[in-house]
Amino acid sequence: MVIAPAPAAADPSAVYSERLAARQVETARAIRRAEMIANLRLATVLIGLLLGWLAWRQDLHPGWVALPLFAFGLLVVQHEATRRARLRAERGADHYRRGQKRLTGEWPGQGEDGRRFLEDAHPYAADLDLFGPGSLYELLGTPRTQGGEETLAAWLLEPAPVDVIAARQVAVAELRPELDLREDLAVLGPDVRRGVNPLQLAQWGEAGPVFRRPGVLRAWALVLGGIGLVTALGWAKLGWGPWPFLVVIAIKMLFERRLRRPVNEVLANAEHAGAELALLGTLLARLEREHPRAERLATLRAAIDPGGLAASQRIARLSRWLDLKDSQHNLLFAPVAFILVWPVHVALAIESWRAAHGRLIGGWLRAAGELEALCAIATYAYENPADVWPEIVPSAGSGARFEAEGFGHPLIPPAKLVRNDLRLNATQRFIVVSGSNMSGKSTLLRAVGMNTVLALAGAPVRALRLVLTPMWVGGSIGRHDSLKEGVSHFYAEIKHLARLAALAAGPLPLLFLLDELLHGTNSHDRRAGGEALLRHLLDRGAIGLLTTHDLALTEILAAVSAPGANGHFADQVVDGRMVFDYRMRPGVVERGNALALMRAVGLEV
Repeated sequence: MVIAPAPAAADPSAVYSERLAARQVETARAIRRAEMIANLRLATVLIGLLLGWLAWRQDLHPGWVALPLFAFGLLVVQHEATRRARLRAERGADHYRRGQKRLTGEWPGQGEDGRRFLEDAHPYAADLDLFGPGSLYELLGTPRTQGGEETLAAWLLEPAPVDVIAARQVAVAELRPELDLREDLAVLGPDVRRGVNPLQLAQWGEAGPVFRRPGVLRAWALVLGGIGLVTALGWAKLGWGPWPFLVVIAIKMLFERRLRRPVNEVLANAEHAGAELALLGTLLARLEREHPRAERLATLRAAIDPGGLAASQRIARLSRWLDLKDSQHNLLFAPVAFILVWPVHVALAIESWRAAHGRLIGGWLRAAGELEALCAIATYAYENPADVWPEIVPSAGSGARFEAEGFGHPLIPPAKLVRNDLRLNATQRFIVVSGSNMSGKSTLLRAVGMNTVLALAGAPVRALRLVLTPMWVGGSIGRHDSLKEGVSHFYAEIKHLARLAALAAGPLPLLFLLDELLHGTNSHDRRAGGEALLRHLLDRGAIGLLTTHDLALTEILAAVSAPGANGHFADQVVDGRMVFDYRMRPGVVERGNALALMRAVGLEV
């Protein structure tokens, strides 16, 4: 499936600048309003003191004092609303500042880099700069909740099936112009991210029941509370005396003592979970206002609105029970709460809510996380309008394919980007890329890998055209010694190559990207080992690139039966300075630049 190009839109930089200016105006307005309210509050206090003095010393009715007190209360409410408006405007301004930095290339090191998702044993995460400062994840990392971050990372770490990719592309295309939605998620996100632990919240919702036979317990609580109120009234109004009431209270206390541990457990857990759900509810309430057309978005929307009752409404019911729990501390209601066995009623009601809705919490979290991840990709699509939607085709019959025109590295600013063409398919399964130092070989491998990861996550790619099949990326780029495990560079490399060889035997084909293959050993072993590894990968349907400084490795084409080619990057020495154009050409490089580089830094060679 191919998504149609987006219609011409306003320049993202101009739109962000306009919205940033508007949020700055809103912030300044909120600051002025807060200062005015603070002055009015001070004035009401002074007026209240004056009226109080007049009521005490002069013939002024004390009721007049209530007016400034009422006004002060209204001003407190207004001050809180103004504080929230200022916070929202400030967060909105930060949202657009971050967007501007992404557009100008100043984003590295400024956002969430996802380094906690990095695993050295992953087939490509460490090789493609997927996580960490200046990584692909940091560029895409606009989700503000843990669920959104984890979902986006999971999409980058594993290729999706063709139908899933197509559904994501359609959803992202619909979300691309939705600036207001993304701003609202960014504004709400910080509170939700800090306050919601998705795993613990889902576990709380799915845990087994705390009470056995809750219906019987609820009946006992109702009976004891009802008899308690009747005997209290009989003692106070009908002359029954205290004994009936005291007997009921004694039975009630024994009843509560037996249930103290489960009641306290339910209330304590619900207190924390309820606070988290209240924050999640604000995010879900915003998502519930959307009425998407894309099938995937509609499915996610239905997940947070199951059975005709929206998730935020269900969460609001729990919040009301938690408010009722706290009402037992009210001085006026506390005696009645004591008689009614109030904590037991509230705990049973919370458990009833959890039994009815708790198993939905995980689905709400997953839906919200996926919507945030889709919005992150939509942000990238909006900010990079020249990037295109890749065409994902099944690999059955024709084998693995990666056919790109005018592709480049997604993390390089467009003004500095050099584009190349590349065709890997049944007629050209692999290319051995030779070239001098700093000529662009490693950057080419990362550009291929990152665009493949973006495409198979459902995102646009940095290319003029890209057709590819679902496949695993297998990278060995910039592997270093492991001090933690006490292994050399060479041993760390061959361990990783063994993982890639095993991956090639899986259900999806492998796109291998091998930089300076086996350069930690001698030329003879490098040639023999490289030939054996390449034959193993190609025999299992893999396609890919390998780079080398060792020109002996460029002769490997004759040793394998699969069709391949040589390519190279060249350089020139201009006025004693190395000049690169970073374009791949056919054939083997004719000369190296090591001696020229050594001379350029002053070494006599």
